[in-house]
Amino acid sequence: MGIQNFPAILQPIIQQGFLEREFEQALVSRLGYRACADREDIAVGIGETLTKTRAGLKPTVTVPIAPATNTNLDNGLTPGNWGVEQYTITVNHYAATADLNMVTARVGIASQFLQNAYSNGEQAARSLDELARNVLFAAYFSGNTRVRLTLASPGTSVAVDDIRGFQFAFVNGVQQPISISNPLTVTIGSDVYTATSAAPDVTNVSTTWGGTSGVLTFSGTVSVSDATAGNTVLAATASSIMRPSDVGNTSLLTASGTLTMSCLLDAVARLRVNAVPEIEGAYNCYLDPVSARQLFSDPDFKQLFQGATSTNQVFRKGMTNDFLGLRFMPTTEVYVQQHPTLANLMIRRPIICGAGALIEGDFAGMAADDIAPSDSIVTMVDGVAMVTREPIDRLQQIIAQSWYWMGGYCAPSDTTTNPTTVPTATNSSYKRAVMIEHVG
Repeated sequence: MGIQNFPAILQPIIQQGFLEREFEQALVSRLGYRACADREDIAVGIGETLTKTRAGLKPTVTVPIAPATNTNLDNGLTPGNWGVEQYTITVNHYAATADLNMVTARVGIASQFLQNAYSNGEQAARSLDELARNVLFAAYFSGNTRVRLTLASPGTSVAVDDIRGFQFAFVNGVQQPISISNPLTVTIGSDVYTATSAAPDVTNVSTTWGGTSGVLTFSGTVSVSDATAGNTVLAATASSIMRPSDVGNTSLLTASGTLTMSCLLDAVARLRVNAVPEIEGAYNCYLDPVSARQLFSDPDFKQLFQGATSTNQVFRKGMTNDFLGLRFMPTTEVYVQQHPTLANLMIRRPIICGAGALIEGDFAGMAADDIAPSDSIVTMVDGVAMVTREPIDRLQQIIAQSWYWMGGYCAPSDTTTNPTTVPTATNSSYKRAVMIEHVG
């Protein structure tokens, strides 16, 4: 129903638009992970899962046609095709609500009404950003892990801390479970093996955020020296993770492994060799205050700004901005966890993102007339629906203030960009972000 059904004391508040403005202010992102997502609408009437196809590039041609073969109808040419890859977005429904009893809050009703709207907006913004963060990190942890248990003797099954990135291999741009006919090349310790299956543990004991411990099975025997607890396990298509001193996995980080400018420059270089586009002129770097503090203590960083005046934005704001190809975005929502082997040390994970690191799919029917009739109080703000329901209880005292969002996130792959099409590119399946792990 419309606002004419609200008590008279509340009608001026709604008519003047105070509620909508308060909600919009709250939806300004506190975290920023949505800023690296490309927004796309998911059309009505196509189901709850959307699969999109990305066309790849064809290899370059640097050999001229030989005159002797330039004959017949095909002129000696063999047809070639460009590759494709697909990514899938699943629509889910997220919502929350708050009630306001106008009788028990009759004196402070206006402020509580607006405060509910503010709280809903902040909750919605934080929820969507955390959804984006979770999908982003899950993709860029993939293919990087370590041996969890040392083999008693050479064998084909190795227990690892995290099987993400080892369960699937891309076939014609589509992820398929690894198998004997669809294997995955994996480096364990100092040797290369062929993985044919990945099975999660019944009880997850992974020490990596969001990780799934499990067992990798290989087509050949793995040596004990390679399958020793703590050794690095790296898929051929692993996402890029930078660490101080170039150590192979999280457990090998030491107390001296703090964030340096060198790590950041290496991350930028990795994005650029993969031809990852920038976001409005720079790559977004999400990091927490401790990581930022370590950067200001790095000798290379201090030398770069030696003699800088107090008016320099780096020191005036306490944070760099659009510096060395990076746009620093401080956040308190990066993943911080206890070091897996060393007490009293924490692992911190800044992440540097280029354009298209995430895809956000917003369901186009969220505010359709059959869902939100014209006389209902539903306001769309930054893709989120704000709903205010008039009192419909027996005493007409309780107002419901809610929000909902229908959509999803995915991290698209870039397997068709490889050394054949872009000579400097890596073989990582996910190329549009680089994670940094350090101690702090």
